[in-house]
Amino acid sequence: MSDSAHPYNSHVEPSITPDNVIKALSIDNLIFGLDHNKLDILLIKHRSGISKGRWALPGGWIRYDENLRDAATRHLHELTGVQDLYLEQLKTFGRVDRFPNERVVTVAYYALVSAEDYPAVAGNNASDASWFGIHELPDLIFDHKEIVEFGIKHLQQQVRRRPIGFNLLPEKFTLLQLQELYEGILDTKLDKPNFRRKIMKMNLLASCEEKQQGVAHRAAKLYRFDEQAYDALTEKGFAFEI
Repeated sequence: MSDSAHPYNSHVEPSITPDNVIKALSIDNLIFGLDHNKLDILLIKHRSGISKGRWALPGGWIRYDENLRDAATRHLHELTGVQDLYLEQLKTFGRVDRFPNERVVTVAYYALVSAEDYPAVAGNNASDASWFGIHELPDLIFDHKEIVEFGIKHLQQQVRRRPIGFNLLPEKFTLLQLQELYEGILDTKLDKPNFRRKIMKMNLLASCEEKQQGVAHRAAKLYRFDEQAYDALTEKGFAFEI
């Protein structure tokens, strides 16, 4: 059995971890997926070890010969089949009692994607992998609920300050689609006139000089995100805020 397929490369008892991993240090991935304007989180169910049969964030031990982000990417792919994501470091969680019987510090990474573009397929030490709505999460192992709660707050702060949600929209989108995206991530209803006023005042949207086609309701104008305008404004001290 290769090291990459070894079941002990996922979270099991530290005392039986293989020699090629850093004991007491692990990786956990918090992958947010927007699914029809609803925010989901990608979870796995452990196949073996002390958390057998329980749901968790996809993660595991870090090898001596790999960078942190490489470890995060490897575990995510091996456990869920998801790959080709840019993972951003979220936070290090090191509460003394976060792992049973041993001291284990974990480095959490996160990403925001369109859930429908990343079907989950259980692999390696996972008996199942699935997307869950943030309000329908199962009981999670260790301090993973704490990681999830911190990650949600962090993501919501980030999308209010940076236009990171635009990459989940089609190239051409309506203002309603944009508002629904933000409502899904922020988990709240936004005032339509106020939202549109804020967005248009930023001068970050370029009109496509087109309207929707083939819709039963009144066709809405289409826009695109002007990344060059955003970069130019940011250099001048522009602050994105929803």
